[in-house]
Amino acid sequence: MYSDKVMDHFTNPRNVGEIADADGIGEVGNARCGDIMKLWIKVDNDVITDIKFKTFGCGAAIATSSIITEMAMGKTVSEAEGITNQQVAEELHGLPAVKMHCSNLAAEALGAAIQDYRTKAASNSAS
Repeated sequence: MYSDKVMDHFTNPRNVGEIADADGIGEVGNARCGDIMKLWIKVDNDVITDIKFKTFGCGAAIATSSIITEMAMGKTVSEAEGITNQQVAEELHGLPAVKMHCSNLAAEALGAAIQDYRTKAASNSAS
């Protein structure tokens, strides 16, 4: 069974979409279960000021994508990078054991977007 919070984020996902001029983009997928997450971040003065996602997957994948956008919004890049899959699951009031991989994907997608942002920022400062 899913918690009410998982069901809410699945049926009413927050921050769905793309950011055209994103500062970082992360995409992760798991061919085994078919979930693919793509996450865009906008960063201003080292703070995540906008975050959007698109997820192809099960209800838990959509819910974890939605909740991590809320968890990361307004945090510094370093604070957001520290969000763990366990924190994602806890924020959703738990996930069934067979769906914990979805919280891993959400944390990995955010981490990939942050890594992309840092790579772009380093190359821009080097130019």
